[in-house]
Amino acid sequence: QVQLVESGGGLVQPGGSLRLACTTSATVFGAYDMAWYRQAPGKQRDLVATITIVGSPDYVDSVRGRFTISRDYTKSTMYLQMNRLKPEDTAVYYCTASNSRPYNPRYWGQGTQVTVSS
Repeated sequence: QVQLVESGGGLVQPGGSLRLACTTSATVFGAYDMAWYRQAPGKQRDLVATITIVGSPDYVDSVRGRFTISRDYTKSTMYLQMNRLKPEDTAVYYCTASNSRPYNPRYWGQGTQVTVSS
């Protein structure tokens, strides 16, 4: 059973920073592209950022320049560094893994809550 385990969510003030982490097995980490999705209250689940097996990142326009996706092959962990957070970034953030292109998640984590509020 593939597991994606997220951590790092929490409450932060506007303009602040958080770093999310997603850990999985080395087997999955070395064979799958990965991505972060988010779902705000009352809205659909949307893609935030992707990173290929070899580490090529891509972002949606709303987070480009503020968020950085990365992966650490020694720890089988993917990260999402989120800076200059805005209230509209409030959502449950999900880690995903895909072995198809275009990106289509095959596995999902349980999600971690990020709340941006003063």
